[in-house]
Amino acid sequence: MNNQKTKPRGFVNLVGEVALGAANRLEKRTIEDLPSLFPGQKRKPNIILILADDLGYGDLGCYGQKSIKTPDLDRMATEGMRFADFYSGSTVCAPSRCTLMTGYHTGHSRVRGNGIVPLLPEDVTVAEILKEAGYTTGMFGKWGLGEPGTSGVPNLKGFDEWFGYLNQVHAHNYYPDYLWRNQERVQIPLGTYSHDLFTNEALDFIKRQQDQPFFLYIPYTVPHANNELGDQGMEVPSDAPYSHEPWPQQQKNYAAMISRLDGDVGKILSLLTELGLDQDTIVFFSSDNGPHEEGGASAKFFNSSGPLHGIKRDLYDGGVRVPMIVHWPGKIRPGQTNNQPFALWDFLPTAAEVAGIQPPTWTDGISLLPALLGRRQKQHEFLYWEFHERGFEQAVRMDQWKAVRHGLDQPTELYNLESDISEQYNLAEKYPKVVQRVEEILQWVRLDSKEFPLRTEPHIPQLFSIPHPSLTQALPA
Repeated sequence: MNNQKTKPRGFVNLVGEVALGAANRLEKRTIEDLPSLFPGQKRKPNIILILADDLGYGDLGCYGQKSIKTPDLDRMATEGMRFADFYSGSTVCAPSRCTLMTGYHTGHSRVRGNGIVPLLPEDVTVAEILKEAGYTTGMFGKWGLGEPGTSGVPNLKGFDEWFGYLNQVHAHNYYPDYLWRNQERVQIPLGTYSHDLFTNEALDFIKRQQDQPFFLYIPYTVPHANNELGDQGMEVPSDAPYSHEPWPQQQKNYAAMISRLDGDVGKILSLLTELGLDQDTIVFFSSDNGPHEEGGASAKFFNSSGPLHGIKRDLYDGGVRVPMIVHWPGKIRPGQTNNQPFALWDFLPTAAEVAGIQPPTWTDGISLLPALLGRRQKQHEFLYWEFHERGFEQAVRMDQWKAVRHGLDQPTELYNLESDISEQYNLAEKYPKVVQRVEEILQWVRLDSKEFPLRTEPHIPQLFSIPHPSLTQALPA
């Protein structure tokens, strides 16, 4: 099909990654301040994004979890807005985080799979946009979009300060001997749980920056497994409050990790209230992909995917539909559930509009701010994913329809999520016109990538280069 005839309104009509980068730079220079959306507000809103790692759609009480205690996140949902049809950027870590940072889906993004592919200077991030808008920017946790000495390290991608893991396999280890502070490698005391360090850094950042607008990104590593420990990979200092439950030890640990995360979200919300910043701060909480079955954890044990089919590394909804909770007292009407399909690449234009600037035109995302404020909300025509670790797989969400294709030479599966949320009944033969529309989208939706070329055989991603020899055999996060 001819690309020029079939591209939709708003499609980035560019050829190759170099042209795409040039468009990024051009649009970055044309961002202009907008009048405040909030008359009478004395300062731009602070923006906090908390991202869990491998947290499933069904792992929180507010999404139906019955066994794992998450009172603070449940309260965050009760006081804010819970999204029921929100999607990650990918079904694994690095590409999902790239969509989050750059506002592109994986048909356009720089990073489309796990491996050593850094962001380039022309890849504009949400942190760079907010920094230009006058925000102080900080990040504490797991990055995964640029190794030491590359153009993709956080300080070169808009973050004034950051502390954590650059490398995703290094991030498997919750008791590391070193982490990165800006571009300096720093030693970590033996027996220190890295998740706790990120919470302390985030709380300190809020205290230090309370008098000026800030963007705080906290990409936690829980409840990801330490894959290198095999079936003992759910690392946590204590299995409380589940010590006396009649569960396998690694399931106790998995639950304890999520409750620890929940408590730390509560600490952040409490500090905002204590400092009088709660009504001046919008807080987003989500996950980078669906739940895993690694390190001894079992997604089935806690029904971590909820009613959805699939887990991490699947393009079915269990691998890509994730929690999204947004909290903003005085701005968001409490207790709402939004059922419109959105995705992580919507965060960049949303944050831009919250900051009072025009969202860039080159993004695949749309601002969610109207929905958050109870106004008329623009909708996606469709959402798109591609995955490169098991051959070349694609998926599309379009209205109530979800389509999955497990290879260029494979048939397209079609599911109606309104009547079949678990994607059990393939309706492709019954609705050929819907399949035809999906397959038309699949022909023009993506730009070729030299880092992630099309292939039909399973792709083993390039492993990260890290000092510990035992980790070189591990599959990236």
